Amino acid sequence: MKIPAAPLALGLAGLIPFLWGAGTYLSADLYAWGIQTLGPRFVAPFVLLNYGQIILAFMSGVLWGFATKSSGDAAAINYTLSVLPALWVFFTIGSGPIASAIYMIAGYLALLALDYAFARQGLTPPWWMRLRLLLTAIVVACLSVMI
Repeated sequence: MKIPAAPLALGLAGLIPFLWGAGTYLSADLYAWGIQTLGPRFVAPFVLLNYGQIILAFMSGVLWGFATKSSGDAAAINYTLSVLPALWVFFTIGSGPIASAIYMIAGYLALLALDYAFARQGLTPPWWMRLRLLLTAIVVACLSVMI
């Protein structure tokens, strides 16, 4: 099924900080321009790791929303699973940029597995996994430049 225009456009727009962070990590000139123009919080590795944390926590909320469509024991399990991305980032990020990038990549790959589990239960829109595969591949590629 085709991904609707609004979720696709917003999902792709959400990649801008990841792409910018990877660009500033790979290009000394872009990094210098970013520091001078935007400040040190908005260049790699800071923008990659900080924004990555925000999005993992945000995705916990998305999964929580999907969990509301389930009931009984499945609901309890799904609500529990939905908080794992936020807890993962809280407990793992902050041990240096390379280790944090590795943990964050693991978090995004685990999130993809959770997306799949929720999709298999019929809790997500039918196009969800197509969008999540695309976005996750780009996010993981951007974070990988730091390793």
